[in-house]
Parts: sequence; C-alpha cells; structure tokens
Amino acid sequence: MKYTISGYTRLVGLLGYPIRHSRSPHMHNMAFQHLGLDYAYLVFEVNEDNLKEAVVAMRTLDVAGFNVTMPNKKNIMPLLDEVSEEAQLIGSVNTVVNKKGRLIGYNTDGKGYVMALNEEGIAVEGKRIVIAGAGGASRSVAIQLALDGAKEITILNRTLNSAEEICDIIKNNIPTCKTLASGYDDDQLKQQLKETDLFINCTNLGMGSHEEKSIIPSTNMLHPDLIVSDVVYSPPKTKLLQMAEKVGCKTLNGLGMMIGQGALAFKIWTGEDMPTDYIKEIIFGEK
Repeated sequence: MKYTISGYTRLVGLLGYPIRHSRSPHMHNMAFQHLGLDYAYLVFEVNEDNLKEAVVAMRTLDVAGFNVTMPNKKNIMPLLDEVSEEAQLIGSVNTVVNKKGRLIGYNTDGKGYVMALNEEGIAVEGKRIVIAGAGGASRSVAIQLALDGAKEITILNRTLNSAEEICDIIKNNIPTCKTLASGYDDDQLKQQLKETDLFINCTNLGMGSHEEKSIIPSTNMLHPDLIVSDVVYSPPKTKLLQMAEKVGCKTLNGLGMMIGQGALAFKIWTGEDMPTDYIKEIIFGEK
C-alpha cells in the first residue's frame, strides 16, 4: 500500500532531548503504513527550557497525541489537563493523547513490560521479584508489577534512598505487595535470588559503554528456575542474559517492553492494535 501524507494526516510525535537516535518514528510510521492509517510520527527536540511552549504548540496544532521522553517525563505533568492513575503513582508521563482539546497523560512503560512478560507466558500474580536499579525504568516496572499482583518486590540500589522511595509508593498505595529496599552488594543479591522467581536488571549495565559488564559477577548467583530479564534491548543479548542462558534460566530482553509500550501508545492514539508481529520482523529482524 502506498503511503502518502494528505491534508487530513494526523500528527503524533516525540518530545525529548536528545532523540534523533530514537526508533519510535520508524516503528510507528511502519505500523501506520501497514494498517493504512493516515498518521505521521515525527521527533521534536524539546528540553526543560522550551517544554511549556512545545505543549502549547501541540494543543494549538490539534495533534492526535505524542510521546514524552527524558528530560520531560516529570516536568510535563502539570502542563496536562489530566493524568492517569498509574502515571500519578509512577510520577511520570510518557504518552499523551489529545481528546477534543484536553491533553491526557499516561505511562505505558510498566504496562509494556508486563505485556512482554505475558507474551512469554509469564504471569505476574504471586511472583517474588528482585529488581536491580532504582531509576525511572525501575519505578515504572516495579509499580506496574505491584498493581498487577506481584507478591514481593525487592529493589536493590547503591543509593538506598532511591529504592526506599519506590518501595514507599508501593506500600502506601498497593499494600497487597510486600516490598524491601536494600543496598547493593554481591552477597545480598545472591541471597535474594535464592528465593526469587524473576530477576530484572533496570540499570544501564550491558549497554553502550557498559556492554561488557553485568550486574552479577558470577553465574553461581543464578539457578535454572529463575527468570532473568533485562530492560536493555540493544544489544539483544546482554552479558547478563548470556550468563543466565548458561545456567538454563529463561531469559527476556528489553525489546518486548520497547514494543509493548509503543503498542499501548498506538492504541491510545488510534484505537487500533499495533501489528506487533510485523514490527518485530520488519524493524527488528525477529520472527
């Protein structure tokens, strides 16, 4: 099907800085083309200094919606007309939809991660989970896992205050999930993983300049019944996941989360399901 821009094309996009490297435009525009939807996705380099003006422009131009990434995920919240419950708990927004002039914010990161687990046949309810890291990804994932019925969540981080902040949010709003914040050390992690169903790396170890690094120093910290997950999707198999496979663990990289959060945003804007199998094959070379 030939894809053209028309006078009726609805605009969606991404506000953040720096963002020229983002895969979101390719992913969404290929999905629009595949389904024959008259939408176009662009990136706009927007930071804290011009975010307010950018949001006014989005409203004025009557865009269908937009994604938000760093450094704007928190700062955009007071500029919106409404923010969903999970986004309020997480404290950040990554997706905005324009409903007849009202800008409504959502956070699809955590839900995208849970979607990826479900697609692999992994149920969240009743699981004991250990998360390494306490940044934005950890916050989104931990809170959504708690909302979806996780039994216990332990967050390990070198800066204890950041882990405690996430645990306090869960304790105060989702009391069905037991939480523990702990400083990180190898002995602590090894002990935690003995009784854990799912281990998630939400740090940047394994990507970029840290590609040769792993959050665990040795495979003897793992056991075959453990599910090991990494929010990193490039490279597709981090050092952590390579180590986990050697032990016989089920592994999951961050690609499913990346596509999942995008698919949820796609549905919010268009009302249509993103063709995720097509996206995995065409954009990321997976079948």
